[in-house]
Amino acid sequence: MLTRDPSSTGGVKKGPFLAPDVAVVGAGPIGLAIAWRCAARGLRVVVHDPDPGSGASHVAAGMLAPVAEAYFGEQELTRLLTESAARWPAFAEELAEASGADLGYRTEGTLLVGLTADDLAEARRLWAYQQGLGLPVTPSRPSELRDREPALAPRVRGGAVAATDHQVDPRRLVPALRAAATAAGVTLLPTLVERLSDVDAGVTVVAAGCGAAALTGMPVRPVKGQVLRLRAPGAGAPCFRHVIRGYADGEHVYLVPRDSGEVVVGATVEERTDPTVTAGAVLRLLRAAVDLVPELAEYDLVETLAGMRPGTPDNAPILGPLPGRADVLAATGHHRHGIVLTPLTADLIADLIVTGTPDPLLAPFAPDRFAAEEDSHGRDR
Repeated sequence: MLTRDPSSTGGVKKGPFLAPDVAVVGAGPIGLAIAWRCAARGLRVVVHDPDPGSGASHVAAGMLAPVAEAYFGEQELTRLLTESAARWPAFAEELAEASGADLGYRTEGTLLVGLTADDLAEARRLWAYQQGLGLPVTPSRPSELRDREPALAPRVRGGAVAATDHQVDPRRLVPALRAAATAAGVTLLPTLVERLSDVDAGVTVVAAGCGAAALTGMPVRPVKGQVLRLRAPGAGAPCFRHVIRGYADGEHVYLVPRDSGEVVVGATVEERTDPTVTAGAVLRLLRAAVDLVPELAEYDLVETLAGMRPGTPDNAPILGPLPGRADVLAATGHHRHGIVLTPLTADLIADLIVTGTPDPLLAPFAPDRFAAEEDSHGRDR
């Protein structure tokens, strides 16, 4: 994809006063990881973002959950999630070494629970589907769940264990990626890019989350999510270790414990674009959280916030060259999965830039899939 010097030993041809090989628009986890990986491959990289890490990652809980996030009809996306999650242990180790930072990467696993009989019946349908895909979901009796987490409510009717669903702290991840990218030679510029024509580079990667829609014309829309952060009293550790994802009287909720004593509670999924935190959402999330882990009623409520996930029509990311623009790559539309997909997205995009050959994993997520859909309905591109 980049023009190479035939006399070189494989590096991109360089010279004085040349534009960078790669410009990345967006300094969230995806953009920074792509920049880091490109720099590691010997490319000159700049990243444009006036406020790095201020997008969806600032709100995200950081669950690495290819099993719990495997939903009906999303087999290709599940394959991508599983592949990326498998890369996380090595990615976390390498990033921690490169940045000197603690990422809050934890591997206790995830408990999937149902509070009532109806909740459990709904959850079991999904678990059966996940098991049918060969994913590691282990059904567990209530007593087995409470052996793992004694703080679970006695009312919990049953559940399952997803031992390979882990977590990382996005608010530690982004600074670590900035440090690693900078150490690798990446230049970070506080530039707000409003038009692709303003960017001068061999290849431009648009990793701007919801902002990618205006830059690329791709169907990326904001999907609002409201999230709460609690803190254990007395600066102690949370009363549970696993991530807990539960159904509580029909409300879906997740609880993510941090080493710092924080517990992230989330999240709503709303087709809205306002940044307002609503009393109703806070009430529903807190009620469901306390129903599953009663001790949380005594925790401090330290933060309420809303963020915008970059959603797409099929809930899957947009990865690869824009139609008719081989020099512009999209790496956006990750919706709920931006954190877990960070390592794989970075590797696939960096390899595509260097080799010009897309990995087969990219095929279902190419930007032109939406143009093809429009053509099938008789509409112009």
